[in-house]
Amino acid sequence: MSEIIRRPRRLRTTAAIRRLVAETRVHPSQLILPVFVADGLTEPRPISSLPGVVQHSLDSLRAEAVGAVEAGLGGIAVFGVPLDADKDALGSAGIAADGFANQALAAVRAEVGDELVIIADTCLDEFTDHGHCGVLDDRGRVDNDATLGQYQELAVAQAQAGAHFVAPSGMMDGQVMAIRDALDEAGFIDTGILAYSAKYASAFYGPFREAVGSSLVGNRRTYQQDPANRREGRLEASLDEFEGADIVMVKPAGHYLDVLAEIAAASQVPVAAYQVSGEYAMIAAAAERGWIDRQAALSEAITCIVRAGADMVLTYAALEVAEWLR
Repeated sequence: MSEIIRRPRRLRTTAAIRRLVAETRVHPSQLILPVFVADGLTEPRPISSLPGVVQHSLDSLRAEAVGAVEAGLGGIAVFGVPLDADKDALGSAGIAADGFANQALAAVRAEVGDELVIIADTCLDEFTDHGHCGVLDDRGRVDNDATLGQYQELAVAQAQAGAHFVAPSGMMDGQVMAIRDALDEAGFIDTGILAYSAKYASAFYGPFREAVGSSLVGNRRTYQQDPANRREGRLEASLDEFEGADIVMVKPAGHYLDVLAEIAAASQVPVAAYQVSGEYAMIAAAAERGWIDRQAALSEAITCIVRAGADMVLTYAALEVAEWLR
């Protein structure tokens, strides 16, 4: 039996050896925590479809940001949840300097300064009464060019509020270049752009829509990508990089590792991936029922996303994963 090559199995015999030879390592600084902050709350409100995740008040958001710093996380992505009465066809509440979402960004920046990368969601869907990511034309379709003007105003307002990065997620053509021009013209040359470059029209966004109180009726398949297409994801990421994106992102992450790997191999800028609400919720729900081990499943999922090429991962489990990594 001496001719059997045993080397691979020898490298798996103990936990210490496995740690020593691991090809992929995850660090808390690679993790970004998405958070929801809702207008009108005085204390956190649980989100039923996202076990362990809440809509924050301003006070609890500040505390969460401090906790993220203490955990060594790389960043926090802030999603504002306005009152229904403040929604309109143009998403004006998101752009208003004194709007609740921008107040939340300012509160986080005042609390943690530059110790944590603060990322603003540069999209209109939370703020529109129709729930779409842009301005609608007279036939009810998203008007790409009219939407770009709103994105420019929104990004500048978010930069003024203290965001280190704005994150356009609406999948409008030319959105990165338009936002870069607006930020530079307003003097925010150091504000970065994390572009949702390969964002698919996925079935895994359901819990997120509850979390932000989405008003969407219908779907976003005319502007988000078709899950059947891989090359299209590479193209979108390359266009965003050309237009000036500082970071490109793939969303969702776990079911799109092939797209992520190809973009990471070609990209000259850092690559992010978003473990979206449905991906997280499936693991959380199965763990609640005792079907899988929560820690093992989440750790494996994050490791696989990094293994595929992500330099950073947005995940609702960021705080607990960071604790497990200590």
